[in-house]
Amino acid sequence: MNALSHGLLLASASSDLGSLWDRLTGTQPDPEKWILYATAALALIAVVPHPVWRLSRNAITIAHEGGHGLIALLTGRTLTGIRLHSDTSGLTVSRGKPTGIGMILTAAAGYTAPPLLGLGGAWLLAADHITLFLWLATALLLAMLVMIRNAYGVLTVVLTGAAFVLVSWLTGPDVQAAFAYTVVWFLLIGGVRPAFELQSKRRHGGAPDSDADQLARLTHVPPLMWLGMFHVVSVCALLGGGRWLLGL
Repeated sequence: MNALSHGLLLASASSDLGSLWDRLTGTQPDPEKWILYATAALALIAVVPHPVWRLSRNAITIAHEGGHGLIALLTGRTLTGIRLHSDTSGLTVSRGKPTGIGMILTAAAGYTAPPLLGLGGAWLLAADHITLFLWLATALLLAMLVMIRNAYGVLTVVLTGAAFVLVSWLTGPDVQAAFAYTVVWFLLIGGVRPAFELQSKRRHGGAPDSDADQLARLTHVPPLMWLGMFHVVSVCALLGGGRWLLGL
């Protein structure tokens, strides 16, 4: 290859990377108002009816266990694996000091992860970074896939990630916007329900080793206080994120 050809290849590669970077960091037009409300309604349909929730809750479990795993890594713990089960439960295992702030933050990250991810997504969409949101979500799912340790978990994360990839690469701006807004509304609305489910289970003597109970053992703060914190975070995220999405 002569110097001229080599230079042309480098210039082409540089141009492609520049175009990709511009696409990633650029802004996209706001969707029409009816799309904002239609996607919110679609998210409600995915969360409120129990038969639908039994399936859609898998996505909340991905965010829940991903939150445990991410905070475990950020606090210096060793993440050994994540498992997702067909009953929408999950398990994240990490090694490290069994007490202390790292373990507390890791335990607290599960129920707070979906609404906080939704809040972050709402902020990006409010700033018209629809493509950036879709690519960041895909990157997080890919990173999580590496740590999945069971077949059902792999299937769930691959299917979810494939949906993001297909929408990002094969659809136009309107479809991408509708998909992104539906996902964020779902995280915000769906992030509220699990804390109420946990509250109901504990009222009937179930979930003795829940995140709230683990946090109680770690901090000597009653489980109901931690459950209350889950409620506050999820509701505040829904209210704040909803305002951003609706442009209020």
